[in-house]
Amino acid sequence: MEKLLEMAGRAADQAEVFSTEQSSISVSFHDAKLYDIKTNFLSGVSLRIIKDGKLGFAYTRNLKNRQGLLENALDSLRGRVEANYDLPDTRVGQSLATYDPAASKLSSADLLDESQRICEILKAKAAGEIMAGAYVSVDSMRILNSRGADLSQRNSLAGSYSSIIFPGSGSGMSREVRSRAMVKMPDNLISEMADLFKQGQKTVQPKGGRMKVLFMPESMITLLWRIVSGLSGRSVYEKISPNAARLGQRIFSPKLTIYDDPLNDAYPGARAWDDEGVPCKKLPLIEQGVLKGFFYDLKYAEKMGAASTGHGYRGDIWSGDPVTVKPGPFLGHLFMEPGTASLARLISQIDRGIIIEGVMGAHSGNIPNGDYSIGIGPGLYVENGRIVGRVKDAMAAGNIYQTLSNVVEVGETLYPSFEGARVPPLLCEGVSVTTKS
Repeated sequence: MEKLLEMAGRAADQAEVFSTEQSSISVSFHDAKLYDIKTNFLSGVSLRIIKDGKLGFAYTRNLKNRQGLLENALDSLRGRVEANYDLPDTRVGQSLATYDPAASKLSSADLLDESQRICEILKAKAAGEIMAGAYVSVDSMRILNSRGADLSQRNSLAGSYSSIIFPGSGSGMSREVRSRAMVKMPDNLISEMADLFKQGQKTVQPKGGRMKVLFMPESMITLLWRIVSGLSGRSVYEKISPNAARLGQRIFSPKLTIYDDPLNDAYPGARAWDDEGVPCKKLPLIEQGVLKGFFYDLKYAEKMGAASTGHGYRGDIWSGDPVTVKPGPFLGHLFMEPGTASLARLISQIDRGIIIEGVMGAHSGNIPNGDYSIGIGPGLYVENGRIVGRVKDAMAAGNIYQTLSNVVEVGETLYPSFEGARVPPLLCEGVSVTTKS
């Protein structure tokens, strides 16, 4: 890597070399029976150069031909992509607990044992199609640039997931746990899933209309995707964010506080610096409903006359391979501050409404503007604080700026969700729901 950086430094004004290696094991069970065991190894090196204010980029799966990689990066300068910013000179980052040696010792047998344990518990609790799995990955990354940065980090991630599928529906109740090393899925989480599944055995056809909706973690992608888009410096620059002129204004309910905290190493995936080498920090985004700031990578910070907030990451919802893509603004450590309400209390406050456990078509609607139109699958219909049964063929639609201005209460428990986010259940009122009847 050092030799490549030296070569690139002579050919361009600035240069950056990014390398990563990742090994992973995963097992999956379908209908409570072993379905698959996978072992993967991924590695690669990418090169970014800046010359005369233009960006060049190339990548390789091995570093056998440094000159060829450099020539590819130089050739890509003909795309005339502007890069009027300086790479950071970061030398050190905050010390974080990102790797647990126990993760490297996990085998497929360990993952099989945990998956099978979950299946056995669920089989005794619910009569549905049971899906389960477990996974572990260990990765390392290194960033060097021509301004003197030389940063490296090792990460581990392990987790398990499970679902109980309603017969003939293809959808069901799902839960997941993630940590730096394998932890057993808590019994109370498994019981929560099984209890909700039992209460959804009866199908009902309620009338549609505006009603209360309880967004559970698996359905929160609908809201989070649009929150992230609306707060991105890229969206502000491209004039597609409705929040560009709303800094300091209330855009959500006072019950909502949202921030991004890469430094919180109580959860897996903590980062001391982003994929451009910019130091990370806790970033307030929404405080009691008030818009506090946007997030930027180096490119869009320069375009907006701002400073990078340390949110330049390689990969997004559409790409999981950091080697093949250039950094862009992204929130990878979003937290929604929990409230004080238990799940039982949230349900008890629904006079008429739906618990949305999963969604179909989360991408539908104008995402930057906050519009959504989703299929509900599964959804549990609630009347007078009690679950009546499962709703089929229902949809919910609206705009997150209206939906999240009408928050009734926020749940007390944080669950893993969309792209590393940690969120509580969220009860909102006045959401438009369409049903078959």
